Amino acid sequence: MKDTRLKEINPRSFIDDGQNIGITSALKLNEFRKLWLGQIFSQLADKFYIVLMVYLIAQHWVINTSIGDDALAEVAAVIRMDFETSAQKITLLATGIYIANTIPAILLGTFAGVCADRWPKRRIMVASNGLRAILVIFAPICLIKGPILFGIGWGYWGLILMTLIESVLTQFFAPAEQSAIPILVPKKYLLAANSLYQATSMGATIVGFAIGDPLLRLLREFFLNIGINGGEFFLLPFCYGIAAISISSIKLKEEVKTIEYKSVWIEIGEGLKVLKDRPSVRKALINLVILYSLLAALYVLAISLASSIKELGPTKFGTLLSITGLGMAIGAFILAQIGNRFSRVKLTASGLGAITWSLILLGHSSGNLTLTLILCAVLGVGAAFVAIPAQTTLQEDTPEQQRGKVFGLQNNLVNIALSLPLVIAGTLISKFGIVPVLWLLALFALITAVSEQPWKRC
Repeated sequence: MKDTRLKEINPRSFIDDGQNIGITSALKLNEFRKLWLGQIFSQLADKFYIVLMVYLIAQHWVINTSIGDDALAEVAAVIRMDFETSAQKITLLATGIYIANTIPAILLGTFAGVCADRWPKRRIMVASNGLRAILVIFAPICLIKGPILFGIGWGYWGLILMTLIESVLTQFFAPAEQSAIPILVPKKYLLAANSLYQATSMGATIVGFAIGDPLLRLLREFFLNIGINGGEFFLLPFCYGIAAISISSIKLKEEVKTIEYKSVWIEIGEGLKVLKDRPSVRKALINLVILYSLLAALYVLAISLASSIKELGPTKFGTLLSITGLGMAIGAFILAQIGNRFSRVKLTASGLGAITWSLILLGHSSGNLTLTLILCAVLGVGAAFVAIPAQTTLQEDTPEQQRGKVFGLQNNLVNIALSLPLVIAGTLISKFGIVPVLWLLALFALITAVSEQPWKRC
């Protein structure tokens, strides 16, 4: 049984009743604005965390020491990776961080979603950011000299363990956050709110990775000038702390729930039943999985594309990914302003169509930098036209009591979709070349676009 007494003031009382529905209207929702601010700092902190780990690896396990070289050389030989320069050593060690960050995302998403339905969402989000702020304070301990484990200093394995825990805490934040948005935002503002979230998510990714390293070095130098060593370690607790404080002030309308001691597997089954009973939710989730599979393949393809461009070269493939991210941000802003004028089916089909043509033309760009950048941007816009309507549909059509489970399952499937194509695409490129793979991906996107049947009257 559920106690239907409300915990908090209904945040929808803060709604602006103006006719213009766009980003500015969504930002006028006071409680949503607090959640959005928390998202910005939380996502920036996630990116800064990866940058910090790479920075520490470079400074303490590669540049200033040769400990572990023999063990790493053996690993590099097994996976057929070059192991001669400092950059290659850093890449190999950083791979361990990436894997540790990915494993919980693949395994724990659905369980975290169950918890998001069981427990108050605001508390989950605050606890996730607060605990991560505390966790990263212990990073300097890993720099203390100690025993050698498996040929590498113990501190590296300490960072791996810390990354696993950090990623576990992140998995609880995501479904609680997504479940909170439709509670804070009225239905007519949801597309604009999700567009804003998508834009800032891409912005945080681009900005976080772009300024992370110089910002860490700047903080280190600043604090050294005032006699404090380790200034770079203040950035992450600050960002996670601001996120926790902002979210803690949200007035979130939730039903007070009495905990029913069901099996986790039963609750996961309830989430799967939503997919079975609600075709719109199932279709939206499938579109998201397909989209992120295409984007993951693009991560691998970007290296080959950049290699064919004289002005870039293989090491600057990140430029192409950044432009794709910029395109997604642009697409998000466009959707926020005009998306409500069109049906979700037409938006999705047009987005997939843009992706299809971009992939086909990328295979024939012949190393042209300008054309390649334009096509990457168009592909990003198309991705936004698929992702945002799908996410909005999930929020609208999933029952409130099941949102955490569905969003947790979404995180599981999306992270798998971001992982498997990395291996498959690389194998296909080495065997058939980049153009056939681009055409194959384009065909995949085209089939999905046609399956939307955009010619039908909605």
